[in-house]
Amino acid sequence: MKDPAPEIAADETRAMEPRLAIDAAALERYLTAKLPGYRGPLAIRQFTGGQSNPTYLLTTPTARYVLRRKPPGELLPSAHAVDREFRVMTALGKVGLPVPRTLLLCEDAAVIGTMFYLMEFAAGRHFWDPTLPGLAPTERAALYDGMNAALAELHRADPAALGLGDFGRPGNYFARQIARWSKQYKSSETAPIAAMERLIAWLPEHVPPGEETAIVHGDYRIDNLIFHPIEPRVLAILDWELSTLGHPLADIAYNCMAWRFPPALFRGIGGLDLAALGIPSEAEYLAAYCRRTGRAAVPHWPFYMGYSMFRIAAILQGVYARALAGNAADARGLEMGAKVAPIAEIAWEEAKRAGA
Repeated sequence: MKDPAPEIAADETRAMEPRLAIDAAALERYLTAKLPGYRGPLAIRQFTGGQSNPTYLLTTPTARYVLRRKPPGELLPSAHAVDREFRVMTALGKVGLPVPRTLLLCEDAAVIGTMFYLMEFAAGRHFWDPTLPGLAPTERAALYDGMNAALAELHRADPAALGLGDFGRPGNYFARQIARWSKQYKSSETAPIAAMERLIAWLPEHVPPGEETAIVHGDYRIDNLIFHPIEPRVLAILDWELSTLGHPLADIAYNCMAWRFPPALFRGIGGLDLAALGIPSEAEYLAAYCRRTGRAAVPHWPFYMGYSMFRIAAILQGVYARALAGNAADARGLEMGAKVAPIAEIAWEEAKRAGA
C-alpha cells in the first residue's frame, strides 16, 4: 500500500482540534484487529478542509489512510451519513469509477466516539482555488475538461447494475430536495433572509417537467477532486455525504455555480478573464457535458442554477448554525453565515430570469 504521492501541503492538515480529537491508542487497537496488513505506530492529523464530517490523515511507517467520521454533538436528522458515503464509494470503486478505495466501516461509536470509515489515501493533486494558480492555460483547460468527463462518467453509470437501485427514491427529485432543504434551512435559521423566503415559496411551484434518475454526487466541485499527479485525469471524487439517486442536472448545475460566484463569495471564478486563464466559459463547459451525456441542450437552465444556489445557501446556513453550537468540523464555519444572504440574492436573480 505504499504510495508515491506528492507531499501534502503544510496547510492541508493540522493538529487535531481538542473537541474532535481521536484516541489514537483506541483506534490503533481497532485497526490492528480489523484491518488486514495494518502495522503501526500510528500518527493522526486532521485535514483543514470540510465543514461537515471531520476528516483525518492517518500515517504509519508503510501507508497513509484517510478516516472520515460523524462529528460529535447533536446533529440534524439524516445528516453526516458516513455509512452512505462508504456504500456508494465501495460500489463505484468495484467498476473502476474514480473514487478512493474503501477499507472498512465502523458503526460502533464506542471505538472513537462516533461512526467512521477508512479509505486509502488518494495520491495526486488537490486544488482549493478554482483558478488553478501556477498552471499554464492549457493545463487549466485540460483539468476542467477532466472534471467534466468524470461527472459525465458518473451520470452514465447504472445504479441498479451497481447494487444502488435503492440508494435514493426515484422520481420527484427536485420537489423532495426543495422540501428537504427548506426544512433544513428553517431548522438552522438564525436571522430572516428575504431572498430565501422568496425561493422557498417560488421553487416548488416551478420545477421543470421530466424525470431522470442517476447517481448524483451532491457536492461536485474542483476542490472535492483528486487529479492524477501529471495527467489531467480525476483519480478520486471525494466527499460523498450528499450523494443519492437524483436528477443529473442538479449535479451539473451545482458544478457550474462557480461561474456565477465571484472568487471572494464561495470558490468562484465569476467576473474573471476566463479566456486568458484557459478556463472554459460556462456555456462551453455545459456543452461538453451535454456531448458526453447525449443531450442536445438543457432547457430551464435558470431554474437549475437558482435551485443549486438555494441549496448551497441552505447548506451553509446549517454549517453556520453548527459552528455557533460548537459542532462544526472546521473552525471557519462561522464565516459561512455571511455568505448565505448574498448567495440567496444571486439565486433569486436566477429565479427572475426563469420568470419569477
